[in-house]
Amino acid sequence: MTAQTLPPVDTLVVVDVQSAFVTGDGAVPDAARLVDRTAALLARARAAGALVVHLQNDGPPGAEDEPHTPGWELYHPVVPGPAEAVIRKPYDDGFEETGLGALLTGHGSRAVAVCGVMSEMCVQATARTALALGYRVVVPYDAHATQDCPAVPGVADAVPAAVVSRVAAYSLGSDAEVTVPAAAVAFTAPRAPANAVRGSGA
Repeated sequence: MTAQTLPPVDTLVVVDVQSAFVTGDGAVPDAARLVDRTAALLARARAAGALVVHLQNDGPPGAEDEPHTPGWELYHPVVPGPAEAVIRKPYDDGFEETGLGALLTGHGSRAVAVCGVMSEMCVQATARTALALGYRVVVPYDAHATQDCPAVPGVADAVPAAVVSRVAAYSLGSDAEVTVPAAAVAFTAPRAPANAVRGSGA
């Protein structure tokens, strides 16, 4: 399927685009590109009435994303409303011990675009569970990022971040759409079940 014929998705999941990971010394390589792509996805999703979910990682004490520290804050402003939610998460997988699954079910979501950081950890884990739950999953190749994988002396050379991201996406298998650029992702509003009760998911 080409980007030109890609059906729209009804949900955007923005994974851990927090200040610690996209600003300052701890930013992922080419963070400016990442925030540009994720901002564009957010704008199009909101304009189409798609469900928008910001995942926010709660790091352990002393971590750069420890809750209520500057690095923990979301980089992109949140637009309050019934179609936009913030879900805090304690694990890589955005579904694990959170309200994400219930939120998607309540809104009638069927197809999700997943973007953010880190490619081989929280992005991949969240996308993998979405696939397992039967959602169509799009992971735009230029809208997720990670850090370089450091060398291990005598074992392996360093691996550039761009390679780590690509391998992480491809490891999701053929059911995930991972060769699509962010600019080609179109959005639509979810077709919520008639008896659905929309929740905040917070």
